[in-house]
Amino acid sequence: MKRIFLVLALFSTLLTASAFGLGLNIQDAKAIDEASRSDVRWHMLTALATLCTASLVHAIWLTYFMGTGRWMEETCRAYGLSEDFQKENRSMKYGTMLAVFGVFLLLLLTGGLGAAVDPGSSVDFRGWGGLSGPSTHFFVASLTIGTNLVVNLWEYSTIARNHALIERVMTDVRRIRTERGLPA
Repeated sequence: MKRIFLVLALFSTLLTASAFGLGLNIQDAKAIDEASRSDVRWHMLTALATLCTASLVHAIWLTYFMGTGRWMEETCRAYGLSEDFQKENRSMKYGTMLAVFGVFLLLLLTGGLGAAVDPGSSVDFRGWGGLSGPSTHFFVASLTIGTNLVVNLWEYSTIARNHALIERVMTDVRRIRTERGLPA
């Protein structure tokens, strides 16, 4: 799972960087020439792909922890293992969940702001806190990229720690099965 998650998170990060770079390449979003509209169109499509991919990566992390948490619960119950294993697993999951939820909201906010500053939009977003609409979108997008990267690293770390926890459980399970004369 570590390798799969790492590849998906790297792909998501590269896609995010591409959307960001394409956004920086837009000189004048209000220009009507085909080259300018093409830049905006590619930025929007890449940003939508980024939103979907980043959300998928976080959903895979959550699904992994839901599955291993259930496995941990059933295995500990079946073999009479300490509840500390389950507590540690839950601590990793719930300790990271708020950050995952926060970055998901940032991803949605970034997309919403991008749509709001699109000249073709009926929303006339002028910005927040003294920043223009595009500057607000740029600031939130920058924050989102950094936060998403940190959360991806955090998720990877919890997967690695959970893998070690599963190995500890399996060591105890093998020991118990050997003691009972069962195949390990």
